[in-house]
Amino acid sequence: MTDGQDRAWAELAGFYVIEPERDAAVTSILPGSAIDPATVWGRSAPLVVEIGSGQGHAIVHAAANHPETDFLAVEVFRAGLARTMLDADRADVRNLRLVEANAPEVLQHLLPAASIDELWIFFPDPWHKNKHNKRRLVTAEFAAIAASALRGGGMLRLATDWQDYADQMRDVLDDSPAFERAFEGEWAERFDGRVVTAFERKGAAKGRHIRDLTYRRRP
Repeated sequence: MTDGQDRAWAELAGFYVIEPERDAAVTSILPGSAIDPATVWGRSAPLVVEIGSGQGHAIVHAAANHPETDFLAVEVFRAGLARTMLDADRADVRNLRLVEANAPEVLQHLLPAASIDELWIFFPDPWHKNKHNKRRLVTAEFAAIAASALRGGGMLRLATDWQDYADQMRDVLDDSPAFERAFEGEWAERFDGRVVTAFERKGAAKGRHIRDLTYRRRP
């Protein structure tokens, strides 16, 4: 991290960062160590979780514009979390928390079942080489994990600029008995709560189509 990011971590992590009990790896979460969201945020409110929050542009913007909602940024790169904290602090955002951890373990072990109102996955790593496709996040196994963390009627929102990954996401979620489409036609309309990030601009500049998907957790 840069010196500024190191200072941000030292000065701001005490408020923004959730420090879970770890399992074997530094980004793992010990099973059975779930938090109580009402205690962490100091209130009972809808909870939105973004997986792979990067530098936090989308989630800081959303948290600043929706103070009635609680937000959790999930990211494994500490530098991105430090930048997120800096921007959140400058915007006086207090309804946002961050966790440095593997996303599936956050959903399985850190958050209580059926505690999330919306789950966002915007521009996840496409692992675009065929030999790396198996590393992609959105699989049938992940869909089951996401379903257990979302409340009935909760929303799963996704976006990618890689067509074959968009096709895979849609196939996986169409096949999941826990989800139903919340859109008509081939693709969902662009989620108006998603700001344009560097990832989206880069993909569009290369002529790739941005694909949105929105699914509802079945009751």
